[in-house]
Amino acid sequence: MLETGNAQAGHHPARWWRREEDGRITCLLCPRLCKLAEGQAGFCFIRRHESGALVSLGYGRPTGFAVDPIEKKPLHHFLPGTSILSFGTTGCNLGCRFCQNWDMSSARPEDRSSLCATPEQVVALAQREGCPSIAYTYNDPVIFAEYVIDTAREARAAGIRNVLVTAGYVTAEARGELFRFVDAANVDLKGFTEEFYHRQASGHLAPVLDTLRWLKRETNVWIEITTLLIPGLNDSEEEIRRQSGWIVENLGPDVPLHFSAFHPSFRMMDRPPTPPETLRRARELAMAEGVQFVYLGNILDAEGQTTRCPACKAALIERGWQDVRRNRLDGDRCGSCGTSIPGVHA
Repeated sequence: MLETGNAQAGHHPARWWRREEDGRITCLLCPRLCKLAEGQAGFCFIRRHESGALVSLGYGRPTGFAVDPIEKKPLHHFLPGTSILSFGTTGCNLGCRFCQNWDMSSARPEDRSSLCATPEQVVALAQREGCPSIAYTYNDPVIFAEYVIDTAREARAAGIRNVLVTAGYVTAEARGELFRFVDAANVDLKGFTEEFYHRQASGHLAPVLDTLRWLKRETNVWIEITTLLIPGLNDSEEEIRRQSGWIVENLGPDVPLHFSAFHPSFRMMDRPPTPPETLRRARELAMAEGVQFVYLGNILDAEGQTTRCPACKAALIERGWQDVRRNRLDGDRCGSCGTSIPGVHA
């Protein structure tokens, strides 16, 4: 049984750090490489220097759980139509002005009540709820990597799959362990310019692209990509073409790409919502660049939420918002022409 607890009690030894000659600690988990004096927490709020060591304040302290359709992550080619147990903690290692989960990602551990949940308890909850997979989501799971790894290991042993919903802002040193037991990831590619990452997300583009290339080339993790299109900031036709072309060249044409509608939130209340026409045009541009599977989110668009066979164009999976209404796949193949459809379908 899960219990309510004080997030302050979630101190757990952290990995990926080194002690500097001046007594500070450098966290090596993400590209920020925060240098922390005694008692100081990193940009993410939940990794802190205590008594000469780095600790994680988020271990075993989820802010809550939800059972979601896996399409909400969004994942359209990984166990479509199934449910997934979702949870997160507090804090984040990016500073997106447009964050849709800002009440969690901008919170310090002491700002939010939390539950006490061991990795074993999380897995048991997924089993009780009949969920074939667990999503580490809401805030970025990179920052509670130790908790992800231990929970994912238990889940893998129990036959439950693991999904990361992440911005991919992680170092080469840490990502091998972080993704070791992960089966699928939706990587949030915020935009496709360094200026956007710097000004709007307090980060950098290159480490995210490195993570995406590494996932595709060095792992068996199924990946999908989401970009929240914000009017006037990352929605130009030129940027969408460049991003789509990069995906095809570096990851291949079969990596699904989701364009999602922005709604004013957090520190970006001055921008209008994304017009549906912008999303539909982005989908056209991405497909013209060779991306085979392009989906639209945060709007109701039947065609933009349908999986079609790239060969015969038959409608294989029809969705309404995040619900699968009809699935014509025959295993992992098109029910009409037999073409293999990329993804994990069973």
